[in-house]
Amino acid sequence: MIPKSQLAALGLFDAKVPRYTSYPTAPHFSTGVGPETVTTWISQIPENSAISLYVHVPFCRRLCWFCACRTQGTQSTSPVRAYLETLRAELRLLKRYLPRGVTLSRLHWGGGTPTLLDPSMIADLSGAIGELAGFAPNAEFSVEIDPNELDAARLDALAAAGMNRASIGVQDFDDTIQQTIGRIQGYDITREAVEMIRDRGIRSLNADILFGLPHQTQARMTESVQKLLSLNPDRVALYGYAHVPWMAKRQQLIPSEALPTPQERLALFETARKLFLWDHYCEIGIDHFATKEDGLTRAQKLGRLRRNFQGYTDDTSDVLIGIGASSISRFPQGFAQNAPATSAHTGKIRAGSFSTSRGHRFTGQDAMRARMIESLMCDFRIDGDDIIGRFGATPAELAAMYDKAQRAFPDLLSVAGNTLFIPPEARPLTRMIARSFDAYDLSKAGHSSAI
Repeated sequence: MIPKSQLAALGLFDAKVPRYTSYPTAPHFSTGVGPETVTTWISQIPENSAISLYVHVPFCRRLCWFCACRTQGTQSTSPVRAYLETLRAELRLLKRYLPRGVTLSRLHWGGGTPTLLDPSMIADLSGAIGELAGFAPNAEFSVEIDPNELDAARLDALAAAGMNRASIGVQDFDDTIQQTIGRIQGYDITREAVEMIRDRGIRSLNADILFGLPHQTQARMTESVQKLLSLNPDRVALYGYAHVPWMAKRQQLIPSEALPTPQERLALFETARKLFLWDHYCEIGIDHFATKEDGLTRAQKLGRLRRNFQGYTDDTSDVLIGIGASSISRFPQGFAQNAPATSAHTGKIRAGSFSTSRGHRFTGQDAMRARMIESLMCDFRIDGDDIIGRFGATPAELAAMYDKAQRAFPDLLSVAGNTLFIPPEARPLTRMIARSFDAYDLSKAGHSSAI
């Protein structure tokens, strides 16, 4: 890896840059995309095609202090049942405009805490989705699972609904860190959840773990990763904790003085990274790891790895439709986001309209730059011949873009023909290099640390 002094000189430890799960990024969405736009985009999906569906459940029994997701706490099932009725109405509305023969290649329930739903709610929601569209061959149905909100009956209902991949957020197993971030989830309860999942024949398991948390040290990171490895997940997302208390007010409960420095964050990442590699996981993009048999690894080898709002994926569908409050949809024409507040979303849906409150319609070079940035984030290179063939760019245009990036990162990027490469030693800078291909003003957006 490049020496820390050089990384510092290039601004890695000071920069705030997007995670590039979309391009343009969400801060650049505007009110120019509304319900009518989304209705048109849905109706233009080709018949008999496969799409992805994301369902957002924004409720949690307790609100973790570290989380910056759009969630709300509840101790009763009443608001959850009311929200479920809204989801059912939204699915019926979607079915009205969805072309014939569309199937689901991917279905993901996220949150919040989808496992807050009781077995009857799980059956109701899965039934409503089944009325919308059936699964495509080799479809994947994944659910975010909180081990603290899980029992045999809920798992039985999820298995009956067709769940074949589970996703568990670990964050960190250290007691002190868990107390500090407001997320109490011991190793034993996590292990028991994993055993229950696998007892039901659900073999595929994702796990998330964070670096950069308060009081986190390399020794604590090592212990947490080793515990996670004992659960044998198929894929792991190693995310950097984004401390944005000006956006997520609950993060004000986390003592900023206990956070590691950017240099320490890099050391924590490298500690975890080496442990995953030593355990024979393959490195996927900038922050994922997967077994050799996992779909992400196969996709990376074939050049089919993609990136979306859930991170890295092997899903090749051009359409991702988000259901529920604050969900974001992606179409070939652009992005659309539902109303963030549950009340506003519910009001729109029950009035017979999609709740789209903002989005972005692709114009100019948006689609081309989106593909270039995604290529850097997934493959650490830009295949210029592909960009020229797909988007009509000229070699001169590519050369100008490459020159801008090379001037920003002198002697680090290489170009062969029309292809630009990020060498392995420069990969900690990938998000910053991707920023060189971003045509939008980033100064007004509160992005997270580059490391």
